[in-house]
Amino acid sequence: MASSTRVRILDQRTPQERDRPFLPGAGKTWLLPFYDAFTRVAGVRALHERAVELAGIEPGQAVADIGCGTGNLSFAVLEAQPGARVTGLDPDADALRRAARKARRRGVALTLVQGYADRIPAFDASLDHVVSSLALHHIDDDGRNAFAHDALRALRPGGRVTVVDFGGPASNVEDTGHPTHGHGLIHALRHLPRLIRSRVAHSPVVARNHGDGIVALLAQAGFSDAREVAHTDHRFGRVTFVQATRPSS
Repeated sequence: MASSTRVRILDQRTPQERDRPFLPGAGKTWLLPFYDAFTRVAGVRALHERAVELAGIEPGQAVADIGCGTGNLSFAVLEAQPGARVTGLDPDADALRRAARKARRRGVALTLVQGYADRIPAFDASLDHVVSSLALHHIDDDGRNAFAHDALRALRPGGRVTVVDFGGPASNVEDTGHPTHGHGLIHALRHLPRLIRSRVAHSPVVARNHGDGIVALLAQAGFSDAREVAHTDHRFGRVTFVQATRPSS
């Protein structure tokens, strides 16, 4: 069995950030215990596997997973490339504890950091890859811009950022579901896909991803060759895969 010292959780928040708000991965804090089961049913694993394939991570490379939540993208990286050195970043301490338990069960080395996307836990030019899945739409405009600039700072010249999120051409999806009545967990989970798709379609933050929103975000931060490299029509909306490279000079 792997030593528990191979999995650690660090807190890089400043005293001023202790009460900084954030949107949990499941949208509601009380839904966290059901988050992994829901993402399995929703087919999110396939998005993570595609992101890792596109990233092209090699043995020994340093990877930061931004908005890692319960660690599923980090585990997809380690499954495809066990020799990678992965750090997951998320503001949600409960999600990080779940990620740590999962890492110990899997016997993989993983560093988890409690913090925010605008301050990536890495020295300048020390990362080979920055990856992020379905997290950018949780971040406000200032946070998005800061994330893009800090990713550029943390990546070595030639290093790559791979972002997976809702985006691409603006969605025409409307929430046509009729109001429903009911209470409790089963009712909430039954209607969660419809609620998420509606939130994605109408979210002003997701709207910033529409068109070439993520591409423009990375290009404006100073990345080269920012582009959409793939997309898929997911049950919750169109998902885009965007990559960019830190220039060599």
